[in-house]
Amino acid sequence: MGVEGGLKCVRFLVFFFNFIFWLCGIALIALGIWVQMKLNDSIQITSVSASGAPIVILVVGVIVFFIAFFGCCGAWKENYCMVTTFAILLTLIFLVEIAAAIAGYIFKDQIPGVINEQIREDMQGYSTNSTLKNNLDELQAKFSCCGALNYSDWFKVPGFTNNTVPSTCCKPNKTDCTMNPTPDNTFQEGCVPKIEKWLKKHVLIVAGVALGIAFFELLGIIFACCLMKGIRSGYEVM
Repeated sequence: MGVEGGLKCVRFLVFFFNFIFWLCGIALIALGIWVQMKLNDSIQITSVSASGAPIVILVVGVIVFFIAFFGCCGAWKENYCMVTTFAILLTLIFLVEIAAAIAGYIFKDQIPGVINEQIREDMQGYSTNSTLKNNLDELQAKFSCCGALNYSDWFKVPGFTNNTVPSTCCKPNKTDCTMNPTPDNTFQEGCVPKIEKWLKKHVLIVAGVALGIAFFELLGIIFACCLMKGIRSGYEVM
């Protein structure tokens, strides 16, 4: 015996919200790829800690994609087992996202330290590793920054101990800064504070998408529970 009346409406609502949820999974996958690409293109660091967030977003997106597909099938076929499994998995995902948000808030102050450590480590290999050199040059040119915290950080790097800096530290039309860096011809702000500002700006996009998806997840859980109750009532009548 199928779900009738108002519960049939709930079935279609579950199917509809699962379709939206499925699209949210695709959005998370796209967001994870976008953040990872931006980190690679803009920050150019290899720390696992720094790239962990977009990987988590990408993994959650893939899981959400498959869970939503599972929920759509369960709602369409009015399968109690599938709908129950969907509700449980969706609740677990919701709880994991809350835990991740709390962890992100707790450890947010450690991110600048991780970036600072990684940039300083890369600077030490500037003269011997062409990949690190290209990455740091691109980073400084893109963010108009120099060193980790300021241009004097380069004075401790092999190859620059005579108080010189790379050419990408020079302000526009100030090519003489490499041998005689001063506040007038050299970017004074380091790359760590510049990257921190960039992250704070773009984290709002990530937070907005995450809140929107969490809202649909909560609706999905509520409607799935209603559908479970209706399907079970139908079975009991039979």
